[in-house]
Amino acid sequence: MPHLPMDSPDSGRSLPARRSVLGAIAATAAAPTLLGLSSPASAASAAPVAQPRALPGGGDLGPNVIVFDPSTSGIQAKLDEVFRQQESAQFGTGRYALLFKPGTYNGLNAQLGFYTSIAGLGLSPDDTAINGDVTVDAGWFNGNATQNFWRSAENLALTPVSGTNRWAVAQAAPFRRMHVRGGLNLAPTGYGWASGGYIADSRIDGSVGPYSQQQWYTRDSSVGGWANAVWNMVFSGVQGAPAQSFPNPPYTTLDTTPVSREKPFLYLNGSEYRVFLPERRTNARGTTWGSGTPRGTSLPLTQFYVAKPGVTAATLNAALTQGLHLLLTPGIYHLDQPIQVNRAGTVVLGLGYATLIPDNGVTALRTADVDGVRLAGFLIDAGPVNSSTLLEVGPAGASASHSANPTTVQDVFIRIGGAGAGKATTSMVINSRDTIIDHTWVWRADHGTGVGWETNRADYGIRVNGDDVLATGLFVEHFNKYDVQWYGQRGRTIFFQNEKAYDAPNQAAIQNGNVKGYAAYKVADSVTTHEGWGLGSYCYYNVNPTIVQHNGFAAPNTPGVKFHNLLVVSLGGQGQYEHVVNETGAPTSGTSTVPSTVVSYP
Repeated sequence: MPHLPMDSPDSGRSLPARRSVLGAIAATAAAPTLLGLSSPASAASAAPVAQPRALPGGGDLGPNVIVFDPSTSGIQAKLDEVFRQQESAQFGTGRYALLFKPGTYNGLNAQLGFYTSIAGLGLSPDDTAINGDVTVDAGWFNGNATQNFWRSAENLALTPVSGTNRWAVAQAAPFRRMHVRGGLNLAPTGYGWASGGYIADSRIDGSVGPYSQQQWYTRDSSVGGWANAVWNMVFSGVQGAPAQSFPNPPYTTLDTTPVSREKPFLYLNGSEYRVFLPERRTNARGTTWGSGTPRGTSLPLTQFYVAKPGVTAATLNAALTQGLHLLLTPGIYHLDQPIQVNRAGTVVLGLGYATLIPDNGVTALRTADVDGVRLAGFLIDAGPVNSSTLLEVGPAGASASHSANPTTVQDVFIRIGGAGAGKATTSMVINSRDTIIDHTWVWRADHGTGVGWETNRADYGIRVNGDDVLATGLFVEHFNKYDVQWYGQRGRTIFFQNEKAYDAPNQAAIQNGNVKGYAAYKVADSVTTHEGWGLGSYCYYNVNPTIVQHNGFAAPNTPGVKFHNLLVVSLGGQGQYEHVVNETGAPTSGTSTVPSTVVSYP
């Protein structure tokens, strides 16, 4: 259902402590050099010239990473304190990561609000056991869970008090590497509206009950059962998943995931923090950790520049140039130049929804056309000056093959407006071949502050130029023109969730030449091979309900471009679709919120 606007969005009751990084160095910093060292000959003839100090790796994780061990006193009180601050702070500035050292914790209920991540610090979820719950509910919004964004749970084993854990979330709320020793309820108390969601690399021993959840994607996991479906439930590589049956019930089930590589994560090896880098899998099915230690490599924290809010983009780039990876601790980072990732295998990992804001129309982050970059766990928030792009993976024209070691973009979320006026022409551009986009929500805000057809103008959500790109869990919403444009060959998408922009003032504002509206998902006419499974587009033109959208999906009509299990739906008759894909599929039906579906195309 639509993400209804809040009456009074929280502008930020919790301001994270900010720290300047000592010894910030200029963008032109050299490779690591010790301060003041010189050769004997030069020392004899001139005073030593100070060289830029090498940036240190490692260090403390800052004030908004809160680490518990089983002997910590007052854990529940601290969890409750953070939740009180974050429960309704949808557009606030608080950011928190709650980390639990390996061991057993009894009697906890960790309620998660906005911009709050909870995670275990073991190598396996079963290393950190909570006899209790990690809960998301919607009491703050009168039982409506459609705005429970920006929170996450990772790498924990839960034994829920009632036998079932409640995780009533919407977009940008991943549930990764979790073991639920019981059931999982994805609906809020009272079974109000819900619009999620994403599970990966998790085991739920009992049944998953989505109930009111409109759509969901589950990847490379194990479930004890699945109770029902509303519009679009998609599974790939999930043991125990329901059989393929779209559209009645609307289950799309792939036996395996073609290519996957799990998100990097922080863990403790004894007393040493390290970042684990899971290996790439092909035709994956089930969890990575079910047989014990997951497969992959790890890096010590000393190989990361541990960034704190207030650090400059120049310093972040100097750390990268020096050969360090980036760990972004919770908070908000203003950028006056792009973060530039040039080195193969670089990791940029955010904790607690670390947020990047380009202040002067720059791109927030760019990568070179290199192997194995891992971008994970952060939010990019468009600034008030229009950025032509916000995230670029590979430069224009990138052509190198990365099939053996792709770049992954995981739990990287983009927002234009909501927390304030923001603008961006194209939010995410994927130029590098073989990139895996594994769970993203790219959102032009439909509520909050700084919202309006031109106020938070953002024409395009994601543009894919690279060949052989795979998207697993693609959520893209509300863009002024195309939400997704796909120009690369052999692209694949498993699960897509979209809403067209609510706030179009009239038919002329969305007119695409002779076509009524821009498709949510457009495959370029030049593409000869493309495939998608479980894709849905919804419209809710509440400013002008007479608007007509010709279709949700547009693609060349050629045998190599294939779609499986498509749907479009008009929410309460606020606007209509004429077709599902190209000229195929029945129109939506008046005020009846019933999907129009196409099982196979062409």
